[in-house]
Amino acid sequence: MRKVFIYSFIISVLFASCSSPKKQMESGNYDAAITKAVEKIRKDRNDTKNIDILDQSYKIALEQENEKIRLLKMEGKPQNWDQIYLIYKKMYDRQSLVRTVLPLKSGSRNVDFPYVDYMEEMIIAKNKAADYYFANGQQIMKNGTKDSYRQAYEEFSRAKEYVGDYEGIDKLIEECRYMGISRVLIKVDNRSHINFPPEFEADLLALDLPRLDNQWVEYHTRQLDENIEFDYIVSVIIKAIAVSPDNTFQKDTLIKREIQDGFQYVLDDNGNVMKDTLGNDIKVKKYKQVQCALIESVQNKECVIDGQVEILTINSAKVLKSDPLSANSFFEHISARAIGDIEALMPSEREKTRSEPIPFPSDLEMVIRCSEALKMGIRNAMQRNRRFII
Repeated sequence: MRKVFIYSFIISVLFASCSSPKKQMESGNYDAAITKAVEKIRKDRNDTKNIDILDQSYKIALEQENEKIRLLKMEGKPQNWDQIYLIYKKMYDRQSLVRTVLPLKSGSRNVDFPYVDYMEEMIIAKNKAADYYFANGQQIMKNGTKDSYRQAYEEFSRAKEYVGDYEGIDKLIEECRYMGISRVLIKVDNRSHINFPPEFEADLLALDLPRLDNQWVEYHTRQLDENIEFDYIVSVIIKAIAVSPDNTFQKDTLIKREIQDGFQYVLDDNGNVMKDTLGNDIKVKKYKQVQCALIESVQNKECVIDGQVEILTINSAKVLKSDPLSANSFFEHISARAIGDIEALMPSEREKTRSEPIPFPSDLEMVIRCSEALKMGIRNAMQRNRRFII
């Protein structure tokens, strides 16, 4: 109810910037009409049209809210005190706004807004609202569920916001916070034939956990305290790892290319060197064809990891969601030797001839190279399925 009330008030104020005071008043948006009218009156203290709209809107709004408070008090419900306080606060804020443009006249008439001291009623309503939230929080806690602790946390927080000096309230808020949190343990379940070193598993679980946390969910990768009870497990299951053998193959290419080989003079039909308009000898580039055999040695190796990310509840050991997980790494190195005229080679081809064969990475190194892709897959799966962890 409190959130709805505040939302309605904000919407009414926002409308003030979108329409004239008269239209807002005719639509029943009295606070929007008041806000807009005050803005216009500040620019023109003799704007009688908007002074009359302000006068009328203020009186109607005040009458309506006094009636609403009277009805809420007659109902006698403890939960009504928060709404009563908010109405009084709204009336106080409205009165403060209008007082910024006083005194006002509409023609020869003094426009009067009698001052009302709302402070006493606000304090009474605020204290009674806080009493309700404190008592209601204690009652809700008795249900002993995570949801009830979270609700009680909100109630106690509101009570503290309003009053702040209830005995033991900080301890109650802390207890509700602790009992309301869902704790998630992320662990790696290696079912493959390759044993991981501890640092590889630690790297896999370096997932920037604070970005996954929210108010009521905490993620852990280790059980630092044996007294912590987890509610969910995110199991990163490595089902299969396939690492190809070291593979080397040869690739032979005969490369032919025309390259510049100096220049030659241009002769006329009589065999004489031709001249340009300035009397200079005319000459053109001369080309020759060269060839070179490029013998490439290509080394490659590949690793493919398949698995899945499962989200389970601890109490029922039920799998809530399972997403496939995969990653791969690829090693390739090319070295080459040239036989023939290396001028036939492009710069990228010449670069290969400067390389020598290198040792292949081990199977474990190929697995470790998959870690970044695996981490990304784990993070994405957890982000997609956050709705299952509540």
